[in-house]
Amino acid sequence: MEEKHGTVHLEEIGQIALTVADLEEAKTFYRDVLGMKFLFDAGTMAFFQCGSVRLLIGAAEPGAEKPAAGMNGTILYFRVQNIESVNGQLKEKGVKFVQEPHLVARMKSRDLWLASFEDPSGNVLELMSEKTRNPGEEKSA
Repeated sequence: MEEKHGTVHLEEIGQIALTVADLEEAKTFYRDVLGMKFLFDAGTMAFFQCGSVRLLIGAAEPGAEKPAAGMNGTILYFRVQNIESVNGQLKEKGVKFVQEPHLVARMKSRDLWLASFEDPSGNVLELMSEKTRNPGEEKSA
């Protein structure tokens, strides 16, 4: 990152933090259900490696009200090759999907597909997959 004339250009996310209602339940979900590599605990926080990004999950303050489902403000998008396969595997582990895999956008040569689910604290998580279309398939926005 280089500063020029007082302008900052942030180009890479190193860590994302999510607040969770139950730290132990969330640790089990991210480690055992989603298969993320657990790194370490630090008091009321747990850290995982997810590709080049570190995920911090931290316990909510005692007495804090749990936000309504989907209202936590942060959404994590996990890029996957085969969205239907990953969707099925997560369902086998008991994950309930809020939205099944569906087409979101047709681009020049690829289609963007998403599927959403929640962690035990109501944080919205998404599977995303860009599927390459066969030559000759029409693009229709």
